[in-house]
Amino acid sequence: MSELTHLELSDRQRELLLRGLRYVRSSRMLEIRDTPDASAEERTNELAEIRHLVAMLDQKAGATAAVG
Repeated sequence: MSELTHLELSDRQRELLLRGLRYVRSSRMLEIRDTPDASAEERTNELAEIRHLVAMLDQKAGATAAVG
């Protein structure tokens, strides 16, 4: 990730985005894998990225609530 994009999200938009990320994470975790080699590493990396995004959104919401 070399480029950062800053977004201003309403609480509703943030919740929708978090819900979508949770859905994608669950889907990826439950995906049936025939070969555990390279796809397992890719899956692990994707899940880590999703966790990071969720944490960033949760952290941003906490900071906004503390200010407001």
